[in-house]
Amino acid sequence: MDNCSFRREVSSKSIRANELPHVKGFEISKDIPLSKLADLYKTIGFQATHIGQAADILRTIKQDNIPLFLTCTSNMMSSGLREPIAQLVRHKKIAAIITTTGFIEEDIMKSKKPFLVGSFDVDDTEVKANGLNRIGNLFVADEQYCDLEDFHMAFLKEMSAKTLRMSPSDYIKELGKRIADEHSVLHWATLNNIPIYCPGFVDGALGDHFFFFNQNRKEPFVIDTTADLTTFYKQILAPKQTAGLFLGGGIAKHHLIGAAILRDGLDYAVYMQTGTPGDGSLSGARPTEAVSWNKLKNIANSTCIEADATIVFPLLAVHLLD
Repeated sequence: MDNCSFRREVSSKSIRANELPHVKGFEISKDIPLSKLADLYKTIGFQATHIGQAADILRTIKQDNIPLFLTCTSNMMSSGLREPIAQLVRHKKIAAIITTTGFIEEDIMKSKKPFLVGSFDVDDTEVKANGLNRIGNLFVADEQYCDLEDFHMAFLKEMSAKTLRMSPSDYIKELGKRIADEHSVLHWATLNNIPIYCPGFVDGALGDHFFFFNQNRKEPFVIDTTADLTTFYKQILAPKQTAGLFLGGGIAKHHLIGAAILRDGLDYAVYMQTGTPGDGSLSGARPTEAVSWNKLKNIANSTCIEADATIVFPLLAVHLLD
């Protein structure tokens, strides 16, 4: 029987198949340097190939000294990615961080007491009864939020004696001065003068604290988010080229690529996300959509790794720190 399905007439030469890399794994050896592992992923296929592409992009960024802006959601701080991010900040591999309030407050909390590894499948009524709160398969004790409130309310009282208006980045920098933990992102960001921008600063426990602190005060303490726009936009516009490393989506992701419109887009971008584009959300949008908005200059200098950042980011952090 003649099967004509694969006896088609070739009608296009737009794909130069003879020039494409061959699909191939690599020989596993104890002699492979960890910092070179991501490069070996390129010909495996699927998301591994995107990890290899990300390694190439980050290598160019590092070699050309292009400022790298890191965006991340608060769950990145909830996880053990706190330590790799802190190391990148410690060694000045990051120009700035754009994040959410949970990232800030959880860095403070972890400087006092660690979070716990639990389970996704635990009975949440029992979690609550045990005085715990669940973030995926991680547990945070009620008392840790109480400690955060005590620390932050005292800090608010101290700051309000000096001024009644601060930008989020200045406020976060002052918080970093009070943290001595060498695993803290805020600690190293303050020491190295690396700004942390938080466009949705009151969306979290810190926002609750501002509410209670400002009750019955004649003059409230104000976090001036617009003040950071000047600082952030100038930092984005100043360099000849810019790059973004995105862990997850949300407001942090958009704050960077939205600002990049003013310079006709980022020159390089590496996305790490689990969101899908089908619902039209920014969190699921891939780099190609950013090109249409002038948020990214071209698709060639970008990649999107559709994977959990807790799995992928440490591999690329090693690559950046090599």
